[in-house]
Amino acid sequence: MSSLFPALTDGPGERSEMGVPPDEVWGRVALRFGPRSLTYGGLAGAAGALAARIEGSGRVAVWATAELETAVAVTGALLAGVAAVPLNPKSGERELAHILSDSAPSLVLAAPGVELPPVFGDLPRIEVDASATGAVPQERASDGDPALIVYTSGTTGPPKGAVLPRRALATTLDALADAWRWTGDDVLVHGLPLFHVHGLVLGVLGPLRRGGCVRHLGRFSPEGVARELNAGATMVFGVPTMYHRIAEALPGDPELAKALAGARLLVSGSAALPVHDHERIAAATGRRVIERYGMTETLMNTSVRADGQARAGTVGVPLPGVELRLVEEDGTEITAYDGESVGEIQVRGPNLFTEYLNRPDATAAAFTADGWFRTGDMAVREPDGYVRIVGRKATDLIKSGGYKIGAGEIENALLEHPGVREAAVTGEPDADLGERIVAWIVPADPETPPGAEELADHVARRLAPHKRPRVVRYLQVLPRNDMGKIMKRALSDA
Repeated sequence: MSSLFPALTDGPGERSEMGVPPDEVWGRVALRFGPRSLTYGGLAGAAGALAARIEGSGRVAVWATAELETAVAVTGALLAGVAAVPLNPKSGERELAHILSDSAPSLVLAAPGVELPPVFGDLPRIEVDASATGAVPQERASDGDPALIVYTSGTTGPPKGAVLPRRALATTLDALADAWRWTGDDVLVHGLPLFHVHGLVLGVLGPLRRGGCVRHLGRFSPEGVARELNAGATMVFGVPTMYHRIAEALPGDPELAKALAGARLLVSGSAALPVHDHERIAAATGRRVIERYGMTETLMNTSVRADGQARAGTVGVPLPGVELRLVEEDGTEITAYDGESVGEIQVRGPNLFTEYLNRPDATAAAFTADGWFRTGDMAVREPDGYVRIVGRKATDLIKSGGYKIGAGEIENALLEHPGVREAAVTGEPDADLGERIVAWIVPADPETPPGAEELADHVARRLAPHKRPRVVRYLQVLPRNDMGKIMKRALSDA
Protein backbone atom coordinates (compact mmCIF):
# COMPACT_ATOMS: atom_id res chain seq x y z
CA MET A 1 0.00 0.00 0.00
CA SER A 2 1.06 3.63 -0.30
CA SER A 3 2.55 5.26 2.78
CA LEU A 4 0.33 6.86 5.40
CA PHE A 5 2.92 9.65 5.71
CA PRO A 6 4.51 10.50 2.36
CA ALA A 7 6.27 13.53 3.84
CA LEU A 8 8.15 11.21 6.21
CA THR A 9 8.77 8.12 4.14
CA ASP A 10 9.74 9.83 0.88
CA GLY A 11 12.56 11.69 2.59
CA PRO A 12 14.07 15.11 1.93
CA GLY A 13 15.17 14.39 -1.62
CA GLU A 14 11.89 13.07 -2.97
CA ARG A 15 9.10 15.54 -2.16
CA SER A 16 8.70 17.82 -5.15
CA GLU A 17 4.94 17.52 -5.71
CA MET A 18 4.17 19.97 -2.88
CA GLY A 19 5.43 22.87 -4.97
CA VAL A 20 8.44 23.72 -2.75
CA PRO A 21 12.06 22.50 -2.74
CA PRO A 22 12.31 19.04 -1.08
CA ASP A 23 14.73 20.21 1.60
CA GLU A 24 12.28 22.92 2.60
CA VAL A 25 9.59 20.27 3.16
CA TRP A 26 11.95 18.29 5.39
CA GLY A 27 12.64 21.46 7.35
CA ARG A 28 8.98 22.44 7.75
CA VAL A 29 7.42 22.32 11.21
CA ALA A 30 5.13 19.30 11.41
CA LEU A 31 4.04 19.45 15.07
CA ARG A 32 3.91 22.19 17.65
CA PHE A 33 2.68 21.72 21.18
CA GLY A 34 3.05 24.97 23.10
CA PRO A 35 6.70 26.07 22.89
CA ARG A 36 7.90 22.64 21.65
CA SER A 37 7.97 21.69 17.99
CA LEU A 38 9.32 19.11 15.55
CA THR A 39 10.10 19.53 11.87
CA TYR A 40 9.31 16.74 9.44
CA GLY A 41 12.98 15.80 9.59
CA GLY A 42 12.88 15.74 13.40
CA LEU A 43 9.64 13.75 13.44
CA ALA A 44 11.06 11.25 10.96
CA GLY A 45 14.10 10.73 13.20
CA ALA A 46 12.13 10.39 16.45
CA ALA A 47 9.35 8.22 15.01
CA GLY A 48 11.86 6.15 13.05
CA ALA A 49 13.94 5.47 16.17
CA LEU A 50 10.81 4.43 18.08
CA ALA A 51 9.58 2.25 15.22
CA ALA A 52 12.85 0.30 15.30
CA ARG A 53 12.36 -0.39 19.04
CA ILE A 54 8.77 -1.59 18.83
CA GLU A 55 8.67 -3.37 15.46
CA GLY A 56 7.02 -6.77 15.91
CA SER A 57 5.59 -5.87 19.32
CA GLY A 58 1.97 -6.62 18.47
CA ARG A 59 -0.34 -4.05 20.02
CA VAL A 60 1.08 -1.13 22.00
CA ALA A 61 -0.81 1.13 24.39
CA VAL A 62 -0.23 4.89 24.14
CA TRP A 63 -0.75 7.08 27.20
CA ALA A 64 -2.36 9.83 25.14
CA THR A 65 -1.53 13.04 26.96
CA ALA A 66 -1.76 16.28 24.96
CA GLU A 67 1.98 16.32 24.37
CA LEU A 68 4.42 16.09 21.50
CA GLU A 69 5.38 12.57 22.60
CA THR A 70 1.88 11.19 21.95
CA ALA A 71 2.04 12.27 18.31
CA VAL A 72 5.52 10.75 18.00
CA ALA A 73 4.34 7.52 19.65
CA VAL A 74 1.38 6.99 17.34
CA THR A 75 3.40 7.95 14.25
CA GLY A 76 6.16 5.55 15.26
CA ALA A 77 3.70 2.71 15.84
CA LEU A 78 2.11 3.25 12.42
CA LEU A 79 5.51 3.35 10.73
CA ALA A 80 6.38 0.07 12.47
CA GLY A 81 3.12 -1.56 11.36
CA VAL A 82 2.06 -1.95 15.00
CA ALA A 83 -1.52 -1.29 16.15
CA ALA A 84 -1.72 1.54 18.70
CA VAL A 85 -4.29 1.63 21.51
CA PRO A 86 -4.71 5.28 22.63
CA LEU A 87 -5.65 5.59 26.31
CA ASN A 88 -7.54 8.46 27.89
CA PRO A 89 -5.42 9.74 30.81
CA LYS A 90 -8.62 10.79 32.59
CA SER A 91 -10.11 7.28 32.57
CA GLY A 92 -10.83 5.64 35.89
CA GLU A 93 -8.94 2.54 36.96
CA ARG A 94 -11.85 0.18 36.29
CA GLU A 95 -12.16 1.37 32.69
CA LEU A 96 -8.40 1.27 32.17
CA ALA A 97 -8.24 -2.24 33.61
CA HIS A 98 -10.92 -3.37 31.16
CA ILE A 99 -9.17 -1.80 28.15
CA LEU A 100 -5.76 -3.20 29.10
CA SER A 101 -7.20 -6.66 29.67
CA ASP A 102 -9.22 -6.58 26.46
CA SER A 103 -6.51 -5.21 24.16
CA ALA A 104 -3.59 -7.02 25.84
CA PRO A 105 -0.82 -4.61 24.74
CA SER A 106 2.77 -5.82 24.93
CA LEU A 107 3.97 -2.47 26.28
CA VAL A 108 2.94 1.12 26.92
CA LEU A 109 4.39 4.24 25.31
CA ALA A 110 4.44 7.40 27.42
CA ALA A 111 6.17 10.75 27.71
CA PRO A 112 9.24 10.78 29.98
CA GLY A 113 8.48 11.29 33.65
CA VAL A 114 4.71 10.80 33.35
CA GLU A 115 3.33 8.78 36.26
CA LEU A 116 1.08 5.92 35.21
CA PRO A 117 -1.71 4.56 37.44
CA PRO A 118 -1.09 1.35 39.43
CA VAL A 119 -3.43 -0.56 37.11
CA PHE A 120 -0.56 -0.84 34.58
CA GLY A 121 1.25 -3.13 37.01
CA ASP A 122 4.47 -4.48 35.51
CA LEU A 123 3.52 -3.82 31.87
CA PRO A 124 6.79 -2.83 30.13
CA ARG A 125 7.09 0.89 29.45
CA ILE A 126 9.02 2.75 26.77
CA GLU A 127 9.54 6.45 27.27
CA VAL A 128 9.17 8.30 23.98
CA ASP A 129 12.20 10.42 23.11
CA ALA A 130 11.15 13.26 20.81
CA SER A 131 14.80 14.15 20.18
CA ALA A 132 15.90 10.67 19.08
CA THR A 133 17.17 10.02 15.57
CA GLY A 134 16.70 6.93 13.48
CA ALA A 135 15.92 5.82 9.95
CA VAL A 136 12.32 5.68 8.83
CA PRO A 137 11.49 2.03 8.09
CA GLN A 138 9.86 0.98 4.86
CA GLU A 139 6.15 0.49 5.56
CA ARG A 140 5.28 -3.13 4.91
CA ALA A 141 1.82 -3.27 6.48
CA SER A 142 -1.15 -3.89 4.20
CA ASP A 143 -4.31 -1.82 3.78
CA GLY A 144 -6.34 -4.14 5.98
CA ASP A 145 -3.89 -4.36 8.86
CA PRO A 146 -4.98 -2.73 12.14
CA ALA A 147 -3.71 0.83 12.63
CA LEU A 148 -5.57 1.89 15.77
CA ILE A 149 -7.84 0.26 18.31
CA VAL A 150 -10.02 3.04 19.67
CA TYR A 151 -12.40 2.30 22.51
CA THR A 152 -15.96 3.57 22.39
CA SER A 153 -17.45 5.58 25.23
CA GLY A 154 -19.13 2.58 26.83
CA THR A 155 -22.54 4.18 27.37
CA THR A 156 -24.32 0.81 26.99
CA GLY A 157 -21.75 -1.40 28.73
CA PRO A 158 -17.97 -1.79 28.93
CA PRO A 159 -16.11 0.11 26.19
CA LYS A 160 -15.65 -1.84 22.96
CA GLY A 161 -12.41 -1.67 20.97
CA ALA A 162 -13.09 -0.62 17.38
CA VAL A 163 -10.31 -1.97 15.16
CA LEU A 164 -9.52 0.67 12.53
CA PRO A 165 -7.51 -0.58 9.54
CA ARG A 166 -4.87 1.51 7.79
CA ARG A 167 -7.15 1.74 4.77
CA ALA A 168 -9.80 3.54 6.86
CA LEU A 169 -7.35 6.22 8.01
CA ALA A 170 -6.00 6.84 4.52
CA THR A 171 -9.35 6.94 2.73
CA THR A 172 -11.00 9.17 5.33
CA LEU A 173 -8.17 11.69 5.38
CA ASP A 174 -7.99 11.77 1.59
CA ALA A 175 -11.76 12.21 1.32
CA LEU A 176 -11.59 15.13 3.75
CA ALA A 177 -8.74 16.61 1.74
CA ASP A 178 -11.02 16.52 -1.29
CA ALA A 179 -13.99 17.99 0.58
CA TRP A 180 -12.05 20.69 2.43
CA ARG A 181 -9.36 21.43 -0.19
CA TRP A 182 -6.89 20.51 2.53
CA THR A 183 -3.24 20.85 1.44
CA GLY A 184 0.26 20.94 2.86
CA ASP A 185 -0.01 24.73 3.07
CA ASP A 186 -2.69 24.49 5.77
CA VAL A 187 -1.84 25.03 9.42
CA LEU A 188 -4.37 23.47 11.80
CA VAL A 189 -5.00 24.67 15.34
CA HIS A 190 -6.95 22.68 17.92
CA GLY A 191 -7.06 21.82 21.61
CA LEU A 192 -8.74 18.42 21.39
CA PRO A 193 -7.74 15.32 23.40
CA LEU A 194 -5.56 12.81 21.56
CA PHE A 195 -7.15 9.53 22.63
CA HIS A 196 -10.02 9.70 20.14
CA VAL A 197 -10.68 9.99 16.42
CA HIS A 198 -11.32 13.74 16.27
CA GLY A 199 -8.18 14.99 17.96
CA LEU A 200 -5.81 12.19 16.95
CA VAL A 201 -6.81 10.98 13.47
CA LEU A 202 -8.20 14.21 12.04
CA GLY A 203 -6.26 16.63 14.19
CA VAL A 204 -2.76 15.06 14.10
CA LEU A 205 -2.58 12.37 11.42
CA GLY A 206 -4.56 14.54 8.99
CA PRO A 207 -1.99 17.35 8.81
CA LEU A 208 0.88 14.84 8.72
CA ARG A 209 -0.65 13.01 5.76
CA ARG A 210 -0.99 16.29 3.88
CA GLY A 211 2.52 17.49 4.72
CA GLY A 212 1.10 20.42 6.71
CA CYS A 213 1.36 21.53 10.32
CA VAL A 214 -0.67 21.08 13.49
CA ARG A 215 -0.45 23.49 16.41
CA HIS A 216 -1.95 22.01 19.56
CA LEU A 217 -3.04 24.48 22.22
CA GLY A 218 -2.61 22.07 25.12
CA ARG A 219 -5.70 23.54 26.75
CA PHE A 220 -8.34 25.18 24.56
CA SER A 221 -9.09 28.87 24.91
CA PRO A 222 -10.58 31.46 22.53
CA GLU A 223 -7.47 33.56 23.15
CA GLY A 224 -5.25 30.68 22.03
CA VAL A 225 -7.26 30.20 18.85
CA ALA A 226 -7.01 33.91 18.05
CA ARG A 227 -3.27 33.94 18.72
CA GLU A 228 -2.58 31.03 16.39
CA LEU A 229 -4.84 32.29 13.61
CA ASN A 230 -3.13 35.67 13.77
CA ALA A 231 0.19 33.82 13.55
CA GLY A 232 -0.65 32.03 10.30
CA ALA A 233 -2.97 29.13 11.18
CA THR A 234 -5.61 28.51 8.51
CA MET A 235 -7.98 25.90 10.02
CA VAL A 236 -9.65 25.33 13.37
CA PHE A 237 -11.09 22.01 14.58
CA GLY A 238 -13.32 22.05 17.65
CA VAL A 239 -16.30 20.54 19.44
CA PRO A 240 -19.52 22.47 20.17
CA THR A 241 -18.42 23.38 23.70
CA MET A 242 -15.39 25.15 22.25
CA TYR A 243 -17.41 27.03 19.65
CA HIS A 244 -19.94 27.99 22.31
CA ARG A 245 -17.13 29.58 24.32
CA ILE A 246 -15.96 31.37 21.19
CA ALA A 247 -19.49 32.64 20.53
CA GLU A 248 -19.75 33.87 24.12
CA ALA A 249 -16.39 35.67 23.89
CA LEU A 250 -16.92 37.33 20.50
CA PRO A 251 -19.01 40.37 21.57
CA GLY A 252 -16.21 41.67 23.79
CA ASP A 253 -13.22 40.57 21.73
CA PRO A 254 -12.80 42.28 18.33
CA GLU A 255 -9.38 40.63 17.88
CA LEU A 256 -11.00 37.19 18.12
CA ALA A 257 -13.61 38.18 15.54
CA LYS A 258 -10.90 39.47 13.20
CA ALA A 259 -8.85 36.28 13.61
CA LEU A 260 -11.80 33.96 12.89
CA ALA A 261 -12.81 36.07 9.90
CA GLY A 262 -9.39 35.36 8.39
CA ALA A 263 -9.50 31.58 8.86
CA ARG A 264 -9.84 29.44 5.77
CA LEU A 265 -11.95 26.79 7.49
CA LEU A 266 -13.75 26.43 10.83
CA VAL A 267 -14.88 22.84 11.48
CA SER A 268 -17.04 21.49 14.30
CA GLY A 269 -17.67 17.85 15.10
CA SER A 270 -18.23 15.09 17.70
CA ALA A 271 -21.71 16.48 18.47
CA ALA A 272 -24.22 18.84 16.87
CA LEU A 273 -23.33 22.53 17.00
CA PRO A 274 -26.40 24.48 18.18
CA VAL A 275 -27.91 26.72 15.51
CA HIS A 276 -27.77 29.67 17.90
CA ASP A 277 -23.98 29.43 18.15
CA HIS A 278 -23.68 29.01 14.38
CA GLU A 279 -25.54 32.23 13.84
CA ARG A 280 -23.72 34.21 16.52
CA ILE A 281 -20.33 33.29 15.06
CA ALA A 282 -21.46 34.05 11.51
CA ALA A 283 -22.88 37.42 12.52
CA ALA A 284 -19.70 38.47 14.32
CA THR A 285 -17.13 37.15 11.83
CA GLY A 286 -18.80 36.72 8.45
CA ARG A 287 -17.58 33.12 8.50
CA ARG A 288 -19.71 30.02 8.95
CA VAL A 289 -18.62 26.93 10.84
CA ILE A 290 -18.97 23.76 8.79
CA GLU A 291 -19.96 20.45 10.33
CA ARG A 292 -19.07 16.88 9.50
CA TYR A 293 -20.45 13.59 10.77
CA GLY A 294 -18.53 10.53 11.86
CA MET A 295 -18.14 7.87 14.51
CA THR A 296 -15.34 5.87 16.08
CA GLU A 297 -16.38 2.86 14.00
CA THR A 298 -16.71 4.71 10.69
CA LEU A 299 -14.33 7.64 10.92
CA MET A 300 -15.90 10.34 8.71
CA ASN A 301 -19.06 9.77 6.69
CA THR A 302 -20.29 13.19 5.56
CA SER A 303 -19.23 16.82 5.53
CA VAL A 304 -20.17 20.21 4.26
CA ARG A 305 -17.65 20.88 1.49
CA ALA A 306 -15.38 23.91 1.50
CA ASP A 307 -17.03 25.03 -1.73
CA GLY A 308 -20.52 24.13 -0.49
CA GLN A 309 -23.15 25.96 1.52
CA ALA A 310 -22.58 25.80 5.28
CA ARG A 311 -26.11 25.54 6.65
CA ALA A 312 -26.64 25.44 10.39
CA GLY A 313 -27.98 22.10 11.58
CA THR A 314 -26.68 20.06 8.64
CA VAL A 315 -23.60 17.86 8.21
CA GLY A 316 -23.35 18.06 4.44
CA VAL A 317 -23.22 15.23 1.94
CA PRO A 318 -21.53 11.81 1.90
CA LEU A 319 -17.77 11.94 1.43
CA PRO A 320 -16.16 10.37 -1.65
CA GLY A 321 -16.24 6.59 -1.33
CA VAL A 322 -18.94 6.54 1.37
CA GLU A 323 -22.37 5.05 0.68
CA LEU A 324 -25.13 6.32 2.99
CA ARG A 325 -28.79 5.42 3.30
CA LEU A 326 -31.66 6.00 5.74
CA VAL A 327 -33.85 3.06 6.74
CA GLU A 328 -37.10 2.46 8.60
CA GLU A 329 -37.21 0.22 11.67
CA ASP A 330 -38.02 -2.78 9.45
CA GLY A 331 -35.00 -2.07 7.22
CA THR A 332 -36.95 -0.49 4.37
CA GLU A 333 -34.88 2.22 2.69
CA ILE A 334 -36.23 5.77 2.82
CA THR A 335 -35.81 7.33 -0.60
CA ALA A 336 -37.55 10.65 0.09
CA TYR A 337 -35.32 13.73 0.33
CA ASP A 338 -38.03 15.79 1.99
CA GLY A 339 -36.39 17.06 5.17
CA GLU A 340 -39.04 15.28 7.27
CA SER A 341 -38.77 11.49 6.88
CA VAL A 342 -36.69 10.25 9.81
CA GLY A 343 -34.63 7.09 9.47
CA GLU A 344 -31.54 5.41 10.87
CA ILE A 345 -28.29 6.16 9.06
CA GLN A 346 -26.49 3.14 7.63
CA VAL A 347 -23.13 3.46 5.88
CA ARG A 348 -20.84 1.30 3.80
CA GLY A 349 -17.35 1.95 2.47
CA PRO A 350 -13.58 1.65 3.01
CA ASN A 351 -13.77 4.05 5.97
CA LEU A 352 -15.32 1.41 8.26
CA PHE A 353 -13.72 -0.47 11.12
CA THR A 354 -13.20 -4.19 10.68
CA GLU A 355 -14.46 -5.51 14.02
CA TYR A 356 -14.98 -4.94 17.72
CA LEU A 357 -11.96 -6.57 19.31
CA ASN A 358 -12.85 -9.91 20.95
CA ARG A 359 -16.57 -9.26 20.35
CA PRO A 360 -17.76 -11.26 17.33
CA ASP A 361 -21.34 -11.07 18.60
CA ALA A 362 -21.30 -7.26 18.75
CA THR A 363 -19.54 -7.07 15.38
CA ALA A 364 -22.16 -9.25 13.71
CA ALA A 365 -25.01 -7.27 15.27
CA ALA A 366 -23.54 -4.00 14.02
CA PHE A 367 -23.78 -4.94 10.34
CA THR A 368 -26.62 -5.90 8.01
CA ALA A 369 -26.34 -9.04 5.92
CA ASP A 370 -25.19 -6.97 2.92
CA GLY A 371 -22.45 -5.10 4.79
CA TRP A 372 -24.09 -1.85 5.90
CA PHE A 373 -23.07 -0.57 9.32
CA ARG A 374 -25.94 0.36 11.62
CA THR A 375 -24.90 3.69 13.11
CA GLY A 376 -27.81 4.12 15.53
CA ASP A 377 -28.02 7.78 14.47
CA MET A 378 -31.29 9.18 13.16
CA ALA A 379 -31.44 11.73 10.35
CA VAL A 380 -33.41 13.24 7.50
CA ARG A 381 -32.23 14.14 3.98
CA GLU A 382 -32.88 17.62 2.65
CA PRO A 383 -34.03 18.04 -0.99
CA ASP A 384 -30.44 18.84 -2.06
CA GLY A 385 -29.07 15.71 -0.37
CA TYR A 386 -27.72 17.37 2.77
CA VAL A 387 -27.97 15.18 5.86
CA ARG A 388 -29.46 16.59 9.05
CA ILE A 389 -28.90 14.53 12.21
CA VAL A 390 -31.85 14.52 14.60
CA GLY A 391 -30.36 12.35 17.36
CA ARG A 392 -29.39 8.89 18.54
CA LYS A 393 -31.86 6.08 18.05
CA ALA A 394 -31.41 4.93 21.65
CA THR A 395 -31.72 8.30 23.40
CA ASP A 396 -32.87 10.96 20.93
CA LEU A 397 -35.68 9.40 18.93
CA ILE A 398 -38.94 10.17 20.71
CA LYS A 399 -42.18 8.48 19.62
CA SER A 400 -44.96 10.74 20.80
CA GLY A 401 -48.57 10.77 19.68
CA GLY A 402 -47.80 8.72 16.60
CA TYR A 403 -44.93 10.96 15.48
CA LYS A 404 -41.23 10.16 15.26
CA ILE A 405 -39.47 13.23 16.68
CA GLY A 406 -35.74 13.94 16.83
CA ALA A 407 -34.52 15.57 20.03
CA GLY A 408 -31.88 17.63 18.20
CA GLU A 409 -34.22 20.02 16.41
CA ILE A 410 -36.13 20.73 19.65
CA GLU A 411 -32.85 21.45 21.43
CA ASN A 412 -31.89 23.92 18.71
CA ALA A 413 -35.26 25.64 18.98
CA LEU A 414 -34.93 25.92 22.76
CA LEU A 415 -31.44 27.41 22.42
CA GLU A 416 -32.90 30.22 20.33
CA HIS A 417 -34.83 31.41 23.41
CA PRO A 418 -32.89 34.22 25.13
CA GLY A 419 -33.58 32.72 28.55
CA VAL A 420 -31.89 29.38 27.73
CA ARG A 421 -28.14 28.85 28.10
CA GLU A 422 -28.06 25.07 27.55
CA ALA A 423 -30.72 22.55 26.61
CA ALA A 424 -31.17 18.81 26.27
CA VAL A 425 -34.28 16.89 25.27
CA THR A 426 -35.29 13.35 26.16
CA GLY A 427 -38.43 11.25 26.15
CA GLU A 428 -40.12 9.50 29.05
CA PRO A 429 -43.06 7.09 29.18
CA ASP A 430 -46.53 8.59 28.91
CA ALA A 431 -49.76 6.57 29.15
CA ASP A 432 -51.51 8.71 26.54
CA LEU A 433 -48.77 9.75 24.10
CA GLY A 434 -46.46 6.75 24.39
CA GLU A 435 -43.62 9.13 25.22
CA ARG A 436 -43.71 12.75 26.30
CA ILE A 437 -41.02 15.27 25.46
CA VAL A 438 -38.91 16.43 28.41
CA ALA A 439 -36.71 19.53 28.20
CA TRP A 440 -33.71 19.86 30.51
CA ILE A 441 -32.79 23.53 30.75
CA VAL A 442 -29.84 25.48 32.11
CA PRO A 443 -31.32 29.00 32.29
CA ALA A 444 -29.34 32.07 31.29
CA ASP A 445 -30.43 33.66 34.56
CA PRO A 446 -31.05 31.08 37.29
CA GLU A 447 -32.99 33.67 39.30
CA THR A 448 -35.59 34.17 36.57
CA PRO A 449 -35.79 31.03 34.42
CA PRO A 450 -38.26 30.97 31.51
CA GLY A 451 -41.50 29.18 32.37
CA ALA A 452 -42.49 25.79 31.00
CA GLU A 453 -45.49 27.15 29.09
CA GLU A 454 -43.39 29.92 27.59
CA LEU A 455 -40.81 27.40 26.35
CA ALA A 456 -43.48 25.05 25.00
CA ASP A 457 -45.08 27.87 23.01
CA HIS A 458 -41.67 28.97 21.77
CA VAL A 459 -40.96 25.47 20.34
CA ALA A 460 -44.47 25.10 18.91
CA ARG A 461 -44.13 28.37 16.99
CA ARG A 462 -40.77 27.41 15.50
CA LEU A 463 -41.38 23.74 14.77
CA ALA A 464 -44.84 22.23 15.30
CA PRO A 465 -47.28 21.85 18.20
CA HIS A 466 -46.58 18.10 18.59
CA LYS A 467 -42.87 18.86 19.14
CA ARG A 468 -43.38 21.10 22.18
CA PRO A 469 -41.96 19.87 25.51
CA ARG A 470 -44.59 18.64 27.96
CA VAL A 471 -42.21 18.73 30.95
CA VAL A 472 -39.41 21.20 31.74
CA ARG A 473 -36.71 20.47 34.31
CA TYR A 474 -34.08 23.00 35.37
CA LEU A 475 -30.40 22.24 36.04
CA GLN A 476 -27.29 24.22 36.90
CA VAL A 477 -25.22 22.34 34.31
CA LEU A 478 -25.71 19.52 31.80
CA PRO A 479 -23.57 16.37 32.24
CA ARG A 480 -21.02 16.11 29.42
CA ASN A 481 -18.16 13.75 28.53
CA ASP A 482 -14.62 14.72 27.53
CA MET A 483 -15.69 15.42 23.94
CA GLY A 484 -18.45 17.80 25.03
CA LYS A 485 -21.31 15.40 24.29
CA ILE A 486 -24.28 15.55 26.62
CA MET A 487 -24.61 12.31 28.58
CA LYS A 488 -28.36 11.89 28.42
CA ARG A 489 -28.42 8.65 30.35
CA ALA A 490 -27.15 10.63 33.34
CA LEU A 491 -30.00 13.14 33.15
CA SER A 492 -32.45 10.85 34.91
CA ASP A 493 -30.12 10.97 37.91
CA ALA A 494 -29.70 14.76 37.79
